[in-house]
Amino acid sequence: MSMETVGRERPASDDVPPPLQQYVVTTETHLNAPAVVVRADEVAGALEVAREELDYDHCACVTAQAYNDRYETIYHLRKYDDPTDELSVVVPTPRDAPESQSAADVYRTAEWHEREAYDLVGVPYENHPDLRRILLPETWQGHPLDPEYDPESPQVVPYRRHENPLQEHHEEGDTMLVNVGPHHPATHGVLHLAVTLDGESVAHVDPDIGYIHRCEEQMCQQGTYRHQIMPYPDRWDWGGGGILNEWAYARTAESLVDIEVPDYAQVVRTMAAELSRILSHFLAIGTYALDIVGEFTAAFQYAIRDRELAQDLLEDLTGQRLMFNYFRLGGVAWDLPTPREEFFEKVREFVDGLPEKLTEYRNLLTSNELFQVRTVGVGELPPERAKAYGCTGPVARGSGVDYDLRRDDPYGYYEELDWDIVTDDGCDNFARVAVRLGEIAESAKIVDQCIDLLESWPEDDRTVQANVPRTLKPDPDTEIYRAVEAAKGELGIYIRADGTEKPARFKIRGPSFSNLQALPAMAEGEYVPDLIATIGSLDTIMGEVDR
Repeated sequence: MSMETVGRERPASDDVPPPLQQYVVTTETHLNAPAVVVRADEVAGALEVAREELDYDHCACVTAQAYNDRYETIYHLRKYDDPTDELSVVVPTPRDAPESQSAADVYRTAEWHEREAYDLVGVPYENHPDLRRILLPETWQGHPLDPEYDPESPQVVPYRRHENPLQEHHEEGDTMLVNVGPHHPATHGVLHLAVTLDGESVAHVDPDIGYIHRCEEQMCQQGTYRHQIMPYPDRWDWGGGGILNEWAYARTAESLVDIEVPDYAQVVRTMAAELSRILSHFLAIGTYALDIVGEFTAAFQYAIRDRELAQDLLEDLTGQRLMFNYFRLGGVAWDLPTPREEFFEKVREFVDGLPEKLTEYRNLLTSNELFQVRTVGVGELPPERAKAYGCTGPVARGSGVDYDLRRDDPYGYYEELDWDIVTDDGCDNFARVAVRLGEIAESAKIVDQCIDLLESWPEDDRTVQANVPRTLKPDPDTEIYRAVEAAKGELGIYIRADGTEKPARFKIRGPSFSNLQALPAMAEGEYVPDLIATIGSLDTIMGEVDR
């Protein structure tokens, strides 16, 4: 099959923007965006045009997949100013010559995404700055998502001496390699950092991930759309963002098979999602207090106390405290707990008490001189660099990037409610904490409005779930990428259907993956304690990074 005829194509149309036409071999249609197919040796040129002339400045995700006759890489492009304006750039390569041009020089965030594609699928990227495995050990044999991969092949991982990556570049003075992690407390998860020190300064940081790679995407590919996938998203972010993860899958699958969610269920979803966001942010703030000022007796315990109050509400609603499994395609599993008045009273008591508590957190932390010394001007991430790495969520908004999918790519009931996006142009560790504190207040406003709506909702119109067929079989070769604003940023899912009740490809875009990739740019040149402070400010969750 030639490069000109590969895939589900139609002749290139006049709808292709003129600057891009010279690169487009043919076009496809994805449900979320137009898709253009480009040659593997012209990827960088096509993406440069898309970024510089068409303003697609956000490479949200890169999906690689293997067909029986070819490999394929998809660059999911969006705009920070308007994420509903999307473009998929599809790059097929034949199985006997799979090499494709790297996009890392155009979108810095593509560097890690392409490493993952090489690691798991086996697509080599020409001119990639650091093409090596990222989730599996470097000595691993074969690529697990390649149809020709033999899962029974032996894997021998020999011990190799740690090498200082900068030793040959320092003609004067000494550098030293220090391993930080993968013990949990210092790195917020099983994250290993190979840190090269020049004296007390951080000269180089190499994040080493993959310690809890659990094949979540492959498990979702083995489950049915209707019943078996929904329990998995909670496990990507056990820090409290499970409801938000469930919504990412629900939104993608519902768009894939054209399911309309009843308004009542949308309000319930919105309330539950914002309680989940509060859970996540309280954990981030409390643990960060431990990182920065060792504040256990007040800030950390206060944060856990308030997190428990939100968790009690979600337990009343879902029956679970961690792995909620509350969303269903078309709505939610069940209605609010009864007696409803008692539940409303508990929620109102919680949200009404938050403003005074947030003032206490600001007095203890952001007004604390020691906290300010450790965070102000530390871990700086300018807005253009944040965009280059594909950062989203509080990390991007703490760099002044006004990007939030709840407003910019509306879903749920957010458009009908009164709330604000919280941004801070400090671009440092302090700004990211300030954004999370502000977002807790905004989430409380959203929850309060949802309670008002639910309380007055007509009893005969409380439909919690649409009428969804027991078996869902989307049309073959239907492709879609959808995302929601999770606690840590843009959580996206790409699905390719093959006409069966299970996805042919299920790709997770975890926000922590791209946010963590920016760590070296934020930490190099600073001191070791600053590195620890910057790690904590990212609020990564490694289950979402490794998947």
